[in-house]
Amino acid sequence: MKTTVIVPTYNERENLADLVGQILDLDIGAHVIVVDDNSPDGTGELADELAARNGRIRVVHRRGKLGLGTAYVAGFKQALAEGADRVVTMDADFSHNPRYIPALVSLTDRYHVGIGSRYVPGGGVMANWGMHRKLLSWGANHFVRLILGLKARDCTAGFRCYRREVLQNIDLDRIFSNGYSFLIEMMYKCQRLGYTFGETPILFENRRRGDSKISQKEIYKAMYTVLRLGVGRLLFWRKCDRYGTPTHGIELDTDNPL
Repeated sequence: MKTTVIVPTYNERENLADLVGQILDLDIGAHVIVVDDNSPDGTGELADELAARNGRIRVVHRRGKLGLGTAYVAGFKQALAEGADRVVTMDADFSHNPRYIPALVSLTDRYHVGIGSRYVPGGGVMANWGMHRKLLSWGANHFVRLILGLKARDCTAGFRCYRREVLQNIDLDRIFSNGYSFLIEMMYKCQRLGYTFGETPILFENRRRGDSKISQKEIYKAMYTVLRLGVGRLLFWRKCDRYGTPTHGIELDTDNPL
């Protein structure tokens, strides 16, 4: 079973070599795809140097900062073309520690999608998060679950592992969101197709080096995505009530394995 880890980058030169090294050192034989958005700090050039030294590293260069969502789509397509059976997504700043990847991948033996979760027993955030940030994160996650009816406990997590067939059966080019809200829309589409979720606890850490990419604009875009999908969900179920039960879009309990 081939596992590929997708790492989107923009100005992550300080973190990239260490992160990729730790991923490759795991005992699962993972491959890495770095999707770089023409980073001014030379992240893309460093990624090319790493790839030249190790055949398990691939680099996808994009012309500019086009958004996290489209970076993941580019990585998904590359991973599928190279025969990946499991595809992991994670941040490049060590907020997702590579040591959790084996447990994340093993979840997909029972579930379609594995999630590195802050909101299951044993999970959480590091102590250096302020109370305001913790409440904001907790509130945003519960808002998403309420409006969209998502079953996973950590709906905004970007640390995930997808089975190959999940990515093949979703029309990636039709996902509207292109920023961090892509993560919400992707989970929503997975659930609507009846895919199951398993969650393993992680401790989410502050980035070690570099600057955060989450802006106020991204927060507003995420809220818009939730409301847009929520209206679509409401209209969909009203249509079902009027014309009969649908044959797709069944929501499955995340606690039920295959």
